[in-house]
Amino acid sequence: MLDTLIIGGGHNGLVCAAYLARAGQDVLVLERRGVVGGAAVTEELAPGYRCSTASYVVSLLLPEVERDLRLREHGYTVLPRSPSSFTPFEDGRSLLMGPDAALNHREIAQFSRKDAEAYPRYEAWLSRIAEHLEPSLMQTPPELLPLPGSWRRRGLRHKLRNLLQGRSVLKAFEALGEELPEAIEVLTGPATPILDRWFESDQLKGTLATDAIIGTFAPPSAPGTAYVLLHHVMGMAGGSRGVWGYVRGGMGALSGAMAKAAQAYGARIRCDASVKRILVRQGRAVGVELEDGEIIEARRVVSNATAAVTFGKLLQDDQLPPAFASAVKRIDYASASVKINLAVSELPDFIARPNQGPDPQPQHRGTIHIGATPEYIERAYEEARRGGLSERPVIEMTIPTSVDTTLAPAGHHIVGLFVQYAPYALHGTSWDEQRERFADRCIDEITRFAPNFRRSILHRQVLAPPDLEARFGLTGGNIFQGAMPLHQLFAFRPVPGWSDYRTPIANLYLCGAATHPGGGVMGACGRNAAQAILQD
Repeated sequence: MLDTLIIGGGHNGLVCAAYLARAGQDVLVLERRGVVGGAAVTEELAPGYRCSTASYVVSLLLPEVERDLRLREHGYTVLPRSPSSFTPFEDGRSLLMGPDAALNHREIAQFSRKDAEAYPRYEAWLSRIAEHLEPSLMQTPPELLPLPGSWRRRGLRHKLRNLLQGRSVLKAFEALGEELPEAIEVLTGPATPILDRWFESDQLKGTLATDAIIGTFAPPSAPGTAYVLLHHVMGMAGGSRGVWGYVRGGMGALSGAMAKAAQAYGARIRCDASVKRILVRQGRAVGVELEDGEIIEARRVVSNATAAVTFGKLLQDDQLPPAFASAVKRIDYASASVKINLAVSELPDFIARPNQGPDPQPQHRGTIHIGATPEYIERAYEEARRGGLSERPVIEMTIPTSVDTTLAPAGHHIVGLFVQYAPYALHGTSWDEQRERFADRCIDEITRFAPNFRRSILHRQVLAPPDLEARFGLTGGNIFQGAMPLHQLFAFRPVPGWSDYRTPIANLYLCGAATHPGGGVMGACGRNAAQAILQD
């Protein structure tokens, strides 16, 4: 009999499998699709063109995961982006930013000398908070509330573990010293007042505000968006703090390295193996049944799927405590993101910064922000809040072939658009009617800033929220396996009382982004889950 069976070969499932196999466990990973990686995959867009279909940049990956699994030995290579950000504006000006402090000062000073002086202090302040809180990503969060005894049995071992974890978090907050009140605001509050306090130019505030809303169905004025802002300065995979990079060969190369690491330690991986249900006997998980009827037994089962899929589809309500089942049904999966992948014959030629020849230039290397002013973002959100599609969507545009020539024929490029706001359910229409129209709207927006853009498009793929759900198992199309407001973070993720990767069913665990610390290609959820399993 297997020691551990893992449902889902997304990156967290692969990380969990690798750590368990390294510890001597007999591990089998079952992946529904024909390729591992979940949302971190590289797939063919058209013959000769490959793209990172969903997730598209890396920074949050834990250095411990990279080191422990020897990912570089298995082919993982990060290509840093410098500059890392380019924002064109309608008045013909633009903002280019990155790890070069002199460049940042010069570019920001176009709009405000005061902001140019403040920006290094802002970066240092946000980085200090991130440095103190980052260790919590690798720890099971302590229970913060005196939950009723009926919610979960808590033995002495559980209480001692919670005490130790609580002390660790307390020390992290103590280390913040006089910055503690501001840190609490960052963890719980909206991004807008923080940015307003630091800066005066809408151009800079809008560029930074996009980091507070990516993947979130909320405007930067909503509580909780400041944490998403903080999320973007965590991680070192891009070469330095908060600098995001491309993976050579696309995000699937990272997942491939994780799969090779797991297999090198003895784990097995089966693709095209869709799980129908989790088998439970006398309150314990004992294996799974596949869609084709095959039964696979194991001493424990680990789900990398969302909580909604794990407990709502692979199990039945009568197998779960009523309060727990109700809490799972209340999880917010609101999504507002569309991913558009394009193959183009030439680089976009921006009015604000014209091309100097056919080769990639600084404005092409990083994230290109379209619609990055506070007013623009708020208006786009309000239109989506009413069930419509943003008339002027907020777009994050990336061109990985500006630094990675392995993805497209010479002279041609891959362009990825991550777009907001576009709700899962549309009022008075459907995604079948609007999918291509919305893509056209996004392309038109970019063409306003780069007139050659529309005519350069050779192939395109449009993934609306329902498509992200169907293709990658992301409930509601939410890229984080559940929205990340305060009430769904830390000790409250996936639901209060069950943030330690365990579940009400003995020998059933969660290891995906549905758990702490949430979304992003970091591997922390898989690593933490493996530690919990090995503790048990």
